[in-house]
Amino acid sequence: MTDNNFDRETLRALADEGNELALDRLADLADAEDDLPTLSELLDEGSAHAGALLTRRAVARRDLLELQRLADAGSPDAEVALTRLLM
Repeated sequence: MTDNNFDRETLRALADEGNELALDRLADLADAEDDLPTLSELLDEGSAHAGALLTRRAVARRDLLELQRLADAGSPDAEVALTRLLM
């Protein structure tokens, strides 16, 4: 059994040391809390998972401008989604 109730500060410390799984868990927490600014910050830090979560939200809203912003920020999922929506 996996315990996913991690201390946010511990996850942040691990992420700052380069632990990508901790960065993903921070993105999951931000997504669950609808904390879009934190998700965007995590994307800026290089979290592909945060980019995927933000892309999923933008696709659900059919927000082409947000998808373009996410693609420009380096999210390959957003680029694919934007292309699909524009076809």
